[in-house]
Amino acid sequence: MTHYPVLSWALPLALALLALAMLCTLARLLRGPAAQDRVLALDCLYLNAMLALLVLDLLYANNHYFEAALLIALLGFVGSTALAKFLLRGEVIE
Repeated sequence: MTHYPVLSWALPLALALLALAMLCTLARLLRGPAAQDRVLALDCLYLNAMLALLVLDLLYANNHYFEAALLIALLGFVGSTALAKFLLRGEVIE
């Protein structure tokens, strides 16, 4: 990180903005008037968490953050698909 001095302030700023986005999304998740709003908020929350882990990976140069972000991406996609199918048809497994 010494070769790119702009990263010394850009990565913490990106992490703070992602945390702020996660707080706004959490408010929508708790207050959402419809179930569809809550599913979209949960989808946005897992995407922001995944991006925050990737920023932490760049900040600390540790590959464990990348692996955790990959797991969150896979499980979040499957969870969002299952919730959308449940809201559409009322059952997940046919």
